[in-house]
Amino acid sequence: MGYRIFLAGAAGVIGRRLTPALRAAGHHVTGTTRSAEKADELRAIGAVPAIVDVFDADALTHAVVSARPEIVIHQLTDLPRGLDPGRMDEAIRRNAHLRTQGTRNLVQAAIAAGARRFVAQSIVWAYAPGSESHAETDPLDVDANGIRAVSVGGIVALETAVLETPDIEGIVLRYGQLYGPGTGTDLPTGSAPLHVDAAAHAALLAIDRGAPGVYNIAEPSAYAATEKARSGLGWRPDLRLPD
Repeated sequence: MGYRIFLAGAAGVIGRRLTPALRAAGHHVTGTTRSAEKADELRAIGAVPAIVDVFDADALTHAVVSARPEIVIHQLTDLPRGLDPGRMDEAIRRNAHLRTQGTRNLVQAAIAAGARRFVAQSIVWAYAPGSESHAETDPLDVDANGIRAVSVGGIVALETAVLETPDIEGIVLRYGQLYGPGTGTDLPTGSAPLHVDAAAHAALLAIDRGAPGVYNIAEPSAYAATEKARSGLGWRPDLRLPD
């Protein structure tokens, strides 16, 4: 039996891979975009488009309530295509604002709609320096400086909103550094690489698997432990979705 799902960020890098997988699994998907031009793209991959800005709390609540979702999935980011280094500082600030205010608006909209579970994208490379590999119980780098402090602050706000709001099952997926279709690179990069298809599949699994909480989602590495995702979600880092 399929669920009614509200996917915020359906037109994004992960959203474009996740939406067809959700539809193939029998779920009804309402997907967001800020751009009317992308509505047809969402229809083409099986989603009912909702043209809405996450910072417009009233419009967002109306869109989510109208969709009547049982599950809300947060895959929103605000980063430049290809992660252009010359634009990253400002993008990180925008992204942190989205994770703070945008997540708060989306969580409140989910509650207003009566959704029971909320699955959100986070990042795995925000842990404080210390012994590796990092488990989900390790502290985040809240004493960071400079632009990293901005990024970590946004992550803390997102995870707090998702995990500590009553009356909703919050699941946080701490993704590694993405590669694959739409990411700008076909090769693994960073300390904890992650193929975009494996990232999307983790969100698909989290719809009805796993206890509320945090899960590291990354390929095997010295940096992050992923046993919890493997056992709790049944997730595999080598999963690839059909084109």
